[in-house]
Amino acid sequence: MSTDLPAWSKVEEIKRQSQFLRGQIAQELAQPTAHFDEATANLLKQHGIYQQDDRDRRGQKGPEGQPQDRAWMMMVRVKVPGGRLTAGQWLTLSELADRFGNRTLRITNRQDVQLHGVLKQHLPALMKALHQVGLTTLGACGDVVRNVVACSAPVPDGGIRDQLYQQAQQVTAHFLPRSRAYQEIWHGTGQATDRPPVPFPQVSQEEEPLYGTNYLPRKFKIGFGLPEDNCVDIYTNDLGFLAVVEGGQIRGYEVLVGGSLGMSPADKTTFAALAQPLAFIRPEQILPVAEAVVKLFRDHGNRANRRRARLKYLIADWGLQRFRQEVERYYGQPLPTPKNISVTGLEHHLGWRRQQNGGWFYGLYVENGRVADRQTGRLKSALEYICQQFGPGIRLTPMMDLLITDLASEDRPKVEAIFRQHGVRLSEEVSLVRQYSGACVALPTCGLAITESERALPGILDELEPELARLGLEGLPLAVRMTGCPNGCGRPYNAEIGLVGRAKDKYALYLGGSPLGNRLGFLYEPMIPRPEIVSLLSSLLEVFVRHRSDSECFGDFCFRIGPEALRRLASNGQDR
Repeated sequence: MSTDLPAWSKVEEIKRQSQFLRGQIAQELAQPTAHFDEATANLLKQHGIYQQDDRDRRGQKGPEGQPQDRAWMMMVRVKVPGGRLTAGQWLTLSELADRFGNRTLRITNRQDVQLHGVLKQHLPALMKALHQVGLTTLGACGDVVRNVVACSAPVPDGGIRDQLYQQAQQVTAHFLPRSRAYQEIWHGTGQATDRPPVPFPQVSQEEEPLYGTNYLPRKFKIGFGLPEDNCVDIYTNDLGFLAVVEGGQIRGYEVLVGGSLGMSPADKTTFAALAQPLAFIRPEQILPVAEAVVKLFRDHGNRANRRRARLKYLIADWGLQRFRQEVERYYGQPLPTPKNISVTGLEHHLGWRRQQNGGWFYGLYVENGRVADRQTGRLKSALEYICQQFGPGIRLTPMMDLLITDLASEDRPKVEAIFRQHGVRLSEEVSLVRQYSGACVALPTCGLAITESERALPGILDELEPELARLGLEGLPLAVRMTGCPNGCGRPYNAEIGLVGRAKDKYALYLGGSPLGNRLGFLYEPMIPRPEIVSLLSSLLEVFVRHRSDSECFGDFCFRIGPEALRRLASNGQDR
């Protein structure tokens, strides 16, 4: 890998000098301080750990009026390729959240589990406990291939989703960092776990034959999906494999490249993008093609400006044709042309469903992925009790929900009773707009957040639900996605309604994304105060009711008529 770029970013220098992800992490862990230095905090991301602080407590003063130090804490992201956990692993995560975190777990839209509020001094014990149950944070964050997503629902499909899960495991293992730094720092002995979800590669030297000293220019996301069920949001990945099934067998994969939703409004050269078709390949070509794309990104991605360091910018700067030619050069032979296969459906897998093995699973709606005990419902305790009583499988979805698997018919009323006893609403009792909506974490823990997201969206939906009922749209599967900043972690830009934080309690509104996730929306309003959001949406939904085509969804309607016609029709009731 060439290192003679004209100027590297500060993060690139940190990685280069880190001795393959070691840096000063071990030394600073031994120091009695509440936080890590900036360089070490950057390096910790490669280990699945983000340094944060409680932003609700910034600026608070002590009992004598003196300014208090920032309330430092860590977010630890546990990587779960394909989203599958055992009941024992879930119980361990739940216990660790109580012992070391803020007593909550957060399911992410990449099938990870995040623990928030972890103090620095508790990191070694937490990481050891994860290791003991075969879990890892390696590759969950940082400039590497991150958690590989795949549909986790055990539906009767002849084992197709099991095959996608196995592919996700193989890709994950292939792209794990080879450095022993993670094992040395967090496991102490340098040995791998007895039963890890993905085996740690063994190497004879401290080197990274794939990543090199500087790893990748930025994060890299891979997903496996199905045309009839885009629950993984395949087009938002840097590299996607869309399976084509014929005669009950996976015949090949449509390869998609260049998806990423983050942007920086201050930098007009940044933008959201959906992945584009590159090739159609056979199953045995997955690893070599994936490696060719990752190596190309490694060698030619932007290492000077991290805002433009994602794969989508390389494709935009080169054009897809040149990009394809370079991938073929790395791959060593021409690639078959794509078949231009598109997604046709999306399934949230909520409620009671039959499994492939004849048993049952229950798809549980989890609001914004947050598993907690609150006055409105003790979801965390309910899941603990279910895991203890039934020992089910636990599967995480990219919609931030949770599937409880391997249940018998006689378990169904018992599981429902446990949820009711703990005040947890069943998925069937949750409105469609909530089922299809979601928000990123944002305040108070995310250091990038400009304003609220996870704590704001439930209230917005509380106001929106009666409006939908008034308009006869309560049965409409409407997707509202919200983020606290333009980075797009909540995937707002391809949603039917996207709310993007731009200032304190003010949001940009995007409309016209596809409910299938295969179309970006357009900017409708650049800055809306939070109290005005539902009023504006209500006026747009009234226009939708009067002018929609038969069975047309809201996102398709907005896209069809465009922003100018929407503004004209919504203003002063001129269409009445």
